[in-house]
Amino acid sequence: MEKVNVQPINILLVEDNPGDVRLIMEAFKNAKVYNNIQVQIDGESAIQFLLKQGKYKYAPRPDLILLDLNLPKKDGREVLDIIKKDENLKLIPVVILTTSTAEEDIIDTYNKHANSYITKPVDLDQFFNVVESIQDFWLSIVKLP
Repeated sequence: MEKVNVQPINILLVEDNPGDVRLIMEAFKNAKVYNNIQVQIDGESAIQFLLKQGKYKYAPRPDLILLDLNLPKKDGREVLDIIKKDENLKLIPVVILTTSTAEEDIIDTYNKHANSYITKPVDLDQFFNVVESIQDFWLSIVKLP
């Protein structure tokens, strides 16, 4: 499939499950746009990456963040809160991609200004469909800041 943009879309994937990371990376290989995915496996390193601290001094600014809620060190709720309160980060769209179906998680993350909330499907084909839907919407239809 022909990729349409010249500059890659920088995506930060914050996910601690290696299986989910592998599936998401695989699904994005077939994206319609060039993308560069950076992976952080805990909330603390994700914040350091976003704030360009320490070894992340030259980290690329993400155009989109895919954020799991249940993370070690700092959970995704804390990460989301920090992102959306930071003047330099708050415009980056954050897609919550998690196993949680809890109503309080959904309400809490939208109250913290998440841009969308998606529950990870258990079925492999549905998982790929969800990731493709994220690609189609956030990378092809939406104009990113």
